[in-house]
Amino acid sequence: MDEVEVVVAHSERATLRVGDVFLKVDADQARIDAEVEAMGLVPVPTPRVLWREPPVLAIAAVPGTALGRLGEPSPASPAAWAAAGAAVRKLHDAPLPPRPGAAGRDPGAAGRDPGALAAELDAECELLVTTGVLPADLVARNRRVAQAAFRPWTPAFTHGDLQITHVFTEDDEVTGIIDWSEAGRGDPLYDLATLTLGHEERLGDLVTGYGTEGGVDLDLDVIRAWWSLRSLLVVRWLAGHGFDPFAPGCEVDVLRSRM
Repeated sequence: MDEVEVVVAHSERATLRVGDVFLKVDADQARIDAEVEAMGLVPVPTPRVLWREPPVLAIAAVPGTALGRLGEPSPASPAAWAAAGAAVRKLHDAPLPPRPGAAGRDPGAAGRDPGALAAELDAECELLVTTGVLPADLVARNRRVAQAAFRPWTPAFTHGDLQITHVFTEDDEVTGIIDWSEAGRGDPLYDLATLTLGHEERLGDLVTGYGTEGGVDLDLDVIRAWWSLRSLLVVRWLAGHGFDPFAPGCEVDVLRSRM
């Protein structure tokens, strides 16, 4: 009998693996609905849905290996990263989905109102300093860098939580992109920033595959702004849900690299 592996678990959702089957348990049925709908619309490889029995979604494992993990060097080749960039470009060029996206912790998931997001960021920065989580100069510097993300942009079909562990490749080809619960209309540069968070040295390979032509204004300063913005917003949440944003190469190191 296959063992049950806990992939991730916190108070909002949990993902278990049993053999080649992933069981996603989510208290918010809207996230599961959004995930299944998105996987049926996107022009990129996704996991196969096996069955649904709320609050559980069962999906098949995708072949290949993830591009890497946050806090560790990526073992994937430059060609694999370029292939990932080409797949993300295909997603961003797809027709806009009917849903605006899930309003989760990921700041770019729903293409959120810039004013509301800026207000949330300011409040979070104040808490990071007053509670002693991060030094004031580190927070202030990254808040200035993050400002570049607040600019006019054209919505695209975005994944919304495109972490490095969510893109799988094999033989330098993308075999699957997983975890679509935050998918919707959003800022395409947020996807590129999330995928390269903590792996700045891979941004060039990703951009090579993504390309510079088309409707997306590929501003690298905005991608760097999203690195700061996303990290500032999630540090306290991660620490409170069993994750370690202070681990080498993770969110706090991303903030320190902007200094």
